[in-house]
Amino acid sequence: MRSYTVTEWAHPLQLLEQPTPVPTGTEVLVRVTAAGVCHSDLHIHDGHYDLGGGKLLRMQERGMALPLTLGHETAGVVEAVGSDASGVEIGQQVAVYPWIGCGHCDACELGEEQNCPQPRTLGIFLAGGYATHILVPDPRYCLDIGDIPPEVAALYACSGITTYSSLKKIDPRVLANEPILIIGAGGLGLMALTVLQGMGGHGAIVADIDASKREAALKNGAYAAIDPTVPDAVDQIKAASPHGRGLRAAIDLVGNPSTAQLAIDSLVKGGKLIAVGLMGGEITLPLPLIPMRALTIEGNYVGSLEDMRELMALVREKHVPAPPVTKRPLDQAQAVIDELRGGRITGRAVLIP
Repeated sequence: MRSYTVTEWAHPLQLLEQPTPVPTGTEVLVRVTAAGVCHSDLHIHDGHYDLGGGKLLRMQERGMALPLTLGHETAGVVEAVGSDASGVEIGQQVAVYPWIGCGHCDACELGEEQNCPQPRTLGIFLAGGYATHILVPDPRYCLDIGDIPPEVAALYACSGITTYSSLKKIDPRVLANEPILIIGAGGLGLMALTVLQGMGGHGAIVADIDASKREAALKNGAYAAIDPTVPDAVDQIKAASPHGRGLRAAIDLVGNPSTAQLAIDSLVKGGKLIAVGLMGGEITLPLPLIPMRALTIEGNYVGSLEDMRELMALVREKHVPAPPVTKRPLDQAQAVIDELRGGRITGRAVLIP
């Protein structure tokens, strides 16, 4: 098998050729047909997250070790199974749920493996999908994709369930009857617009610094698209709200000081901010304003296996439109990472072995 692997933090991916793994026990060997390139792959590639104030969270501190094959958005074909694996068939096309936990802690028992304190995430702690093959620990993490194209199905493993689970955190009455604010019109933002449509949402006002991405958001169903850098950005957002006072919910898919502040400033009393993006930094927020404005600030980290099952069913039943996807050969993995870092990718880029 071939894989493109981080062998040194912040250095170019290296092509490794090694024997194709042989699944044992409950393991499933999947031949990769599509691997999404996610913005969080950039942080992993760099080896740290920016916590603001000059502080970094280094990947070694999270228990990550090199060499590491990136890729947590993967779809493929079941090629072999271990002796104890059941529930999948050779030749079946599947999307792989990557947010795998230890299996016996309190989070895992609640079905929230993504919150496990000892994660075994594919593409982060275990080898991921920037490869010709990926080894999945158990068949239950392999979801049948039916007639969904693999380059689209792969994306539901991260950007899909991240936006779906974020939208689920908003009051359904708000979602159905009022626009929400989505900050960031990259791959996550455009995915959020398509999932919102599938959920029957009223619509979204989108904020992004890139004019081409604002245009893409409008083409993909945004109610309005705002440049957050203009002095009256908050006023424009409020003017586009139902009562001219602001919005009840915002999802920040960027996650830097200016976007978090924009979201907070755009919310009405009783509003909710769902913090998703990992760009980094910190904000200063007067504590009395949280109770006085009845604000809710809630973090969202990807989604559960059940979220992915629900989303895949929603995609089939509601014919959720696919987000913009650019397919690139696997051997261009490093080039795609560089382009994503430079903001030159619209929608999602997917590697095809």
